[in-house]
Amino acid sequence: MSHQLVIVLDFGGQYNQLIARRVRECGVYCEVKSYRTPLEELKSLNPKGIIFTGGPNSVYDEKSPHITDKIFDLDIPILGICYGAQLMAYTLGGTVSPCETSEYGKTDTHYDHSSILFGGIDLPATAPSWMSHTDYVSKVPDGFRITAHTADCPAAAFENPEKKCYAVQFHPEVNHTFAGQGMIDSFVKNVCGCSGDWTMAGYAKTAISEIRSKVGDGKVLLALSGGVDSSVAAALLAKAVGSQLTCIFVDHGLMRKNEGDEVEQAFANSGMNFIRVNAKDQFLSKLKGISEPEKKRKIIGEEFIRVFEQEAKKIGAVDYLVQGTIYPDVIESGLGDAAVIKSHHNVGGLPDCVDFKEIIEPLRMLFKDEVRKLGTELGLSPILVWRQPFPGPGLAIRIIGDITEEKIEILQDADFIFRQELAEHGLDREINQYFAVLTNMRSVGVMGDSRTYDYTVALRAVTTSDFMTADFAKIPYDVLETVASRIVNEVKSVNRIVYDVTTKPPATIEWE
Repeated sequence: MSHQLVIVLDFGGQYNQLIARRVRECGVYCEVKSYRTPLEELKSLNPKGIIFTGGPNSVYDEKSPHITDKIFDLDIPILGICYGAQLMAYTLGGTVSPCETSEYGKTDTHYDHSSILFGGIDLPATAPSWMSHTDYVSKVPDGFRITAHTADCPAAAFENPEKKCYAVQFHPEVNHTFAGQGMIDSFVKNVCGCSGDWTMAGYAKTAISEIRSKVGDGKVLLALSGGVDSSVAAALLAKAVGSQLTCIFVDHGLMRKNEGDEVEQAFANSGMNFIRVNAKDQFLSKLKGISEPEKKRKIIGEEFIRVFEQEAKKIGAVDYLVQGTIYPDVIESGLGDAAVIKSHHNVGGLPDCVDFKEIIEPLRMLFKDEVRKLGTELGLSPILVWRQPFPGPGLAIRIIGDITEEKIEILQDADFIFRQELAEHGLDREINQYFAVLTNMRSVGVMGDSRTYDYTVALRAVTTSDFMTADFAKIPYDVLETVASRIVNEVKSVNRIVYDVTTKPPATIEWE
């Protein structure tokens, strides 16, 4: 089944993947490509529309990302956002200048409802948009008309419907822009003519067919962590190849408290071939003395593969390795001109040589909420579908500094108390991800009239719809007080608790 496609061309903007997520919320499939993608390749994909992302550069700087003006002759609708809007104007003969007054954050914006982007949605004549720019379009290209403005930005939106070109200086993909999702929906449906044929039911059907075709009668090994992503991948592969699939759960000794046993129990009656490998000693010996987070990730990534190779030899020739890699993993490991935020053990952390014919990643192009929808579509247990997200490297990247068995035990106990109290207070489904971090910082405290010099535990909890941006969860103070009191009193070697109130960006959800 082929889907209508909208392409997001990445010019290095921090919200590039969020744009793709917003397009998919319209029921339209979307992929991100680098602005360096050859024009012929873009044409061959037959996109219904193209969106230019924002970026940190100035278009009049020769070293900044640019694009050939021939892209505007493809008869494909184009929407430029922020830098993408400036690039459109600059490339087509307009003028981009430094702002006399830069705009950041929520900005009152005045809209012309005769524009197809703004006319058919619930949008007041004046409403806030999210701005973030130091340059502005001081003169729009010939043939374009201005459709929105602010007090300091005369061309907050402009368009040329005959050329199928639309541009907005603000960020409609960000929730702070009033009716921003409606603007994107108007572009992909009313301008591009997309019908919204992207569903998880359709994705499941296509993925199962493609997996069967690829695998044939080969044997498949799946890296099962027990988390949402690998569990959904397991359900998908089970429907595709049945008994040809073997799921291997590698317990690297860095799981949450009791989690290894819980994962084994969850899959005990699933009908899948399930093997648990206790490899704690192997992983901890490789990680001994390692403090740098990227090294931790790469060591864990390589050890995972080596364990799978060892197990594959025990069960006979295995052709394919399956991983639960999802789109945010790929994004944060580096895509287009965006910076590498962190290497994910199942993306940037893989060794160069693996002893399998091919690695299959059936969820590679899905966002987290799409993975959950797919799991529900496949009939997976809600306990697994709504399991708290947990990184492949496990507690290794929630322990700042080197890793020891003592630190693992401290963090497991602290994290268990945090999760237990949030569940007791009915907050476990309201908060999208929450966990404890063992910092590498010790501080002075007083316990039982004696001086202590013990660890600080940081609590992290966020709310998010896409895991690309996130806000810290507003946990009631009495709940935080209970959590802090319990951890300090029940967990050895901890005398201080702090709560992380940083959003993403600028931070990531995980600390390492």
